[in-house]
Amino acid sequence: MHTRTLGQGFQVSAIGLGCMGMSQSYGPNPGDRDEMIGVLRSAIDHGVTFFDTAEVYGPYVNEELVGEALEPIRDRVQIATKFGWRIENGQSVGLDSRPEQIRRVAEASLSRLRTDVIDLFYQHRVDPDVPIEDVAGTVGELVAEGKVLHFGLSEPSAQTIRSAHAVHPVTTVQSEYSLWTRDPEAEVLPALAELGIGFVPFSPLGKGFLTGTVDASTTLSDDDIRRRVPRFEQDNLAANQALVDQVKTLASEKGVTSGQIALAWLLAQQPWIVPIPGTRRTSRIQENAGSASVGLSADEVADLDTLAQRVGVHGDRYNEVHMGYINR
Repeated sequence: MHTRTLGQGFQVSAIGLGCMGMSQSYGPNPGDRDEMIGVLRSAIDHGVTFFDTAEVYGPYVNEELVGEALEPIRDRVQIATKFGWRIENGQSVGLDSRPEQIRRVAEASLSRLRTDVIDLFYQHRVDPDVPIEDVAGTVGELVAEGKVLHFGLSEPSAQTIRSAHAVHPVTTVQSEYSLWTRDPEAEVLPALAELGIGFVPFSPLGKGFLTGTVDASTTLSDDDIRRRVPRFEQDNLAANQALVDQVKTLASEKGVTSGQIALAWLLAQQPWIVPIPGTRRTSRIQENAGSASVGLSADEVADLDTLAQRVGVHGDRYNEVHMGYINR
């Protein structure tokens, strides 16, 4: 797989791996830890070198899993993790990006990840109670100390990006972006292009919907996060099926999968965009990695660009509580 360059010359594989689902959110967690370690290591065989985790995933256990899996090949990979939540009794109970908290999280994450440096350290959500300048300054200090290489932001507004970048260079921004979630296009992506910052779309496959494997007939378990996402309510799923049907048609014509079309479209948007689809299966890693070789014509990209507008997208991408954490 070819590499791409985010901000500050940070080079990663064109497709990364979102590791959250190996520890939470998508139904019963895998019972075999060794199996998940094998899946993580298999990503290297398919050219994936960019791994995304966070202290809040689990919490903590996802970082431990990633750390154990990647320790033997640490010099061949880039690891991103995140700070910014207040965690009590194993639950996130709000935001906390105070400088002392950022430092605590950095030290704990370094230990769990079995490394002496965090390649990319994101603020997971913008904390309205802590000036972003203080956050950027604290991460800048960690960079100066050699504990962190790069600073990132997750779900920030364009103004927050500018304010942070003025204090310490932002390497990349991470937000939800896909064929059915187009929010960053209006303000965030233009700001990133202007400032030379990379972009990492999470949920690039629409939490599985854009693969064509989830529809209104799918039964989601009680511990599946999608049960609390309005876009996955049965009526909305049925209405949104028209969008994925269009993707399926193009995929069939090109002899690829719907998920590969969705990822190839993201890659075609800008050379500094690196999606991080998540999975628990090596076969999916191989499929996702293959999207880097799927060619879309200018007409196909243009048609996909207008797909959500033409077909319509029904339902918010988060419930009301989590929509409130987005910095807009």
